[in-house]
Amino acid sequence: MQLDSRQLAAFAAVLREGSFEAAARSLHVTPSAVSQRIKALEERLGRVLIRRASPCVATEAGESLQRHAQQLQLLEAQALAPFGMTAASASAAREAQEALPLAIAINADSLATWFVPALAALRERHEVCLDLHVEDQDHSSELLRQGRVLAAVSAEPTPVQGCRVSPLGRMRYLAVASPAFMRRHFADGLDDAALAAAPCCSFNQKDQLQARFLRQLSRRRLNPPQHRVPSTHGFVHAALHGLGWGMNPEALVAPLLASGDLVEIAPGRALDVPLYWQRWSLEAEVLKALGDAVAAAARSGLRPMRTPPSAGVAD
Repeated sequence: MQLDSRQLAAFAAVLREGSFEAAARSLHVTPSAVSQRIKALEERLGRVLIRRASPCVATEAGESLQRHAQQLQLLEAQALAPFGMTAASASAAREAQEALPLAIAINADSLATWFVPALAALRERHEVCLDLHVEDQDHSSELLRQGRVLAAVSAEPTPVQGCRVSPLGRMRYLAVASPAFMRRHFADGLDDAALAAAPCCSFNQKDQLQARFLRQLSRRRLNPPQHRVPSTHGFVHAALHGLGWGMNPEALVAPLLASGDLVEIAPGRALDVPLYWQRWSLEAEVLKALGDAVAAAARSGLRPMRTPPSAGVAD
């Protein structure tokens, strides 16, 4: 069965932009045209592919087609890339064509620290439009499985089916609080009673860093009061203002520790989270360039792996 390229493009645009109206603007057509193309594609395949919500999301049947549509876009961009041009003419050609959309899953702490230079380096070489999905590193690989992204920074070392994985490095987290918070809650030390009563901050329901750190400090299962602070920089500010202690990226809090505005609640204790780069196994120049840029940024912004594992591929 041969699929209509315009229908696939409309399908991918709706999921990328989140609505039929936004997809129409990106494709320079009317919302009615987008709706008709999606309807024709669904009738041809005999399945509902898009759940009409806000934002629109792929149904289970649509997830595999979403991945196929994104792969076709990459392959088409690869086939139409200019050959034998000077740097100036190649740059002009890239500016003249529509930017290639790239969907990437990234955890908030990496986005706030070391990851953005990789995106800037990629933009120097390729005309792309970045679609970043902020997701916890322990869950980002699920977006790859669903076909919603083509690459992800993940804590999962085992490659998702159809993807390849390579190690990036370790992100170090430190448990920090304000000096006033320490005097109020831990004046007599970090015993189980104090740790169970002192409030901590968590990013969201998926954030397990504080719980993992508590398991380093106590054999008991502790459940202290929690503030939900879904912002990397807000997390630092919450610690500064004494709302609670929390696990913060070393790169963000090092200056505040040096100035004394923050202190470690357990000096000498840290939590290292190994990070990996997972991407589709598709051989596309832009994916290779993205991987190279991410690896270079990770070498500058992350601690090296203690025992670097070998790269793997899952077909």
